[in-house]
Formats: sequence, C-alpha cells, structure tokens
Amino acid sequence: MAKNGVVIDLTSMKNGNGTGIRIASDGSYADVGGQQFWIDVLNATLGLGLTPVSWTDYLYLTVGGTLSNAGISGQTFQYGPQISNVYEIDVITGTADFVTCSPNNNSDLFYAALGGLGQFGIITRAKIPLEPAPKRVKWVRMLYTDFSDFTRDQELLISKNGRNDNKALNYLEGSLLLDQGSLDNWRSSFFQPQDQPKIISLITKFRIVYCLEIVKHYDGQTKTTVDKDLQQLLKGLSYLPGFMFEKDAKYEEFLNRVHSEELKLKAKGLWDVPHPWLNLFIPKSKISDFNDGVFKSIVLQRNITTGPVLVYPMNRKKWDDRMSAVIPDEEIFYTVGLLQSSGFDDWRTFEDQNKEILQFCEKAGIKVKQYLPRYTTKEGWVNHFGSKWSTFQKRKLQFDPKLLLSPGQRIFNNNE
Repeated sequence: MAKNGVVIDLTSMKNGNGTGIRIASDGSYADVGGQQFWIDVLNATLGLGLTPVSWTDYLYLTVGGTLSNAGISGQTFQYGPQISNVYEIDVITGTADFVTCSPNNNSDLFYAALGGLGQFGIITRAKIPLEPAPKRVKWVRMLYTDFSDFTRDQELLISKNGRNDNKALNYLEGSLLLDQGSLDNWRSSFFQPQDQPKIISLITKFRIVYCLEIVKHYDGQTKTTVDKDLQQLLKGLSYLPGFMFEKDAKYEEFLNRVHSEELKLKAKGLWDVPHPWLNLFIPKSKISDFNDGVFKSIVLQRNITTGPVLVYPMNRKKWDDRMSAVIPDEEIFYTVGLLQSSGFDDWRTFEDQNKEILQFCEKAGIKVKQYLPRYTTKEGWVNHFGSKWSTFQKRKLQFDPKLLLSPGQRIFNNNE
C-alpha cells in the first residue's frame, strides 16, 4: 500500500493508548482522538443533544484520516469541509515532535496538516465544534432530465446558505441514475418499490437522469413549520413534475445511511472488492462541458459504471485557502465522484476509464483538481498544488525534512 513506506492504522490507538471522546462542559466542542470513527463521535455527542455540523457520506472513517484530506459531503456548501470545522489538533510530525496547534498556536503546522495528505505529520487529536442536534430530517429527492436545470437549481439552493438561518437547507447532493446501472444500489434504495417502475422507465428513455437530494433538519420547535419552509425553498425549481420523493427520518439514520447499505452489500459479498474511484473538483464554468464529454460520452459509451456517480456544488468561501487542500479557483465548483466497484480481474478497465476522463479534461482545458489525489510524477503533484506548491515544499522541509512520511504517494520520493 505504501512502497518502502508505512501505513498507519490509527484505530490501533483505541486500545488504551489514544484520546477518547470528551465533550466540553459547556457543549461547545468535542475533544476527539484521531483514531475515533465519526460514527463514534456522532453517538457520543447525540447523547448530549449535540452534533458536529460537517460530515462525510460514510461515517466509519477516522477523524485523523478525513482531516488529512478535507472531509466533504452534502453539508459542505453551508458549513465548509471538515477541515474548516476544527479548533485545534495534535500532530506527531516527521521530526518526531508532538505538537498542539491551532490558528493562533503553531499555526503553520495547523494549516499544513489539515488537508496535508499526511505529509507533515499524523493527526492524533482534534477539537471539533458542536451545535445543538436536530431530532429528525425531511429528506427529498427530485429528478431531472435536463442538466442545465439540474445545476441551476443546485446553485440557486446553495446560494441560500446562511449558517444560522433556520430557513436554509442543511444538506445538498446530486447524483446520476444511469441506464447501464441498477437501481439496486445504495444511492437509490431511497425510492419506494411502487415508484421504481416509472423511474426505471424515465432512465430507460433518457439513459441519464439527474437526481437532486436535499435535507432539512427539524426538532420539536420547528416541527410545525418545517414543511412550509421546505416548500418555500423548493418554489420555482425545475424538477420533473411527479418526480419528487420525500422521506422523514431520524437525524442519525440519515447521517449513517451508507452503513445500512454497506451491510446489505456485505451480505451479498459485494463490499470487500476493488474500488477504483475517481474524485474530482470541477470549476463551475466547465461543468456543462464535463457533462457532455464525460457523463454523456465516456461513461455511457464504455457502459461499465457500477457504482454511484455524485455531482454537486460547493462554495469556495467556505474553504480556508491557508490549508493544504487544493480546490479550483472559482467561487462555485463541483465535486464529481465516480465511486466504482469492480471485480479482482477487471479493475484495470475502470482505471482505463478514469485515465480517459482525466485526458479528456486536459484536452478540453478543464482545470480539474483531484480530491483524494494520486499522481505518479512530481510534475503531476506540482500541477496539482499550483500556487500552493512552494508553501507545501517549505512546510515539508520544516516538519518532515528527512521525508519519512513521503514514500507511497510519490510527492517528494519520485525514485520509488
């Protein structure tokens, strides 16, 4: 997994050697060990009526791991990624120093480690801000056959993103329903059996259907107004008449939605298989070109896509540019995730599709940034970090001068 390097199993720190989960007496934050899963953080905070605000779709990931990348989901447009929701972290650097850092204390390491791909140190503890937790959610999906309508509505909804605005949405993601795929995957188990025939008919006719997914939180105080607020938010949207679907769910049931589908796939032996994923950030100005050149062309023509395909927008202002994570230089950009599952004998076919997508973007002048990036040359990494490269190099020299944390990713060790 990391040639000539090491792989850190943070969960081993759960055996009495790491920080657990401690909630501040005033409820303002959770002090969390880097080895803790986000599902453990959720369960601990909900017991006190509290919750973090920024999540990943899948909660069985470590806190330290996601903070070393960014941590994104449908809340990112409003709250920013998980790295934008951290007060303080502990880091073991490549120089074997144990450092507590924050925006006001050892700030260079704080900004380096958040989104730093583990290149500067291992995040062993984080102080995560908390807010009062809602009780339940209104969970809505709407279908589109026109990509312009789909993206226009997404961008309209994320523009209404006041953090403390009770009338704003709390979650927004988009996905594709493909003619070549099966509705029997974790993104579509949402739909009721009686609705599936007309959805399948729509997909068969158009080959690609775009699905907009939104969530509105509520509790005892807002229970009587949530439906009215939701209808006001949906007013004027261009989804297909008759293709809006709604569920009411517990807050924790919604956040942990992927795990329930994981259990179904594990029972069928379809979970522990290769996952040749491709995750990209696309500038808003090029998302239509991406749809035409990738979704409508490469993906449909190759006809191999066997997992969820996500596409939804984020607001650049919710990210902190001082951190190591890299995003497009536009105020609105989209995340695209092709979350493939393959067999052990055909994963190269999916890798070839990923390469073709990246080659298309390069030829079309689409300046994509990879999320969970993987490059095989120094040039690739330099292009990825762009204007941040010189800062990234300086921080590397400061916190890991012997390149102990480099092997495997080939950012600095290109002779592997």
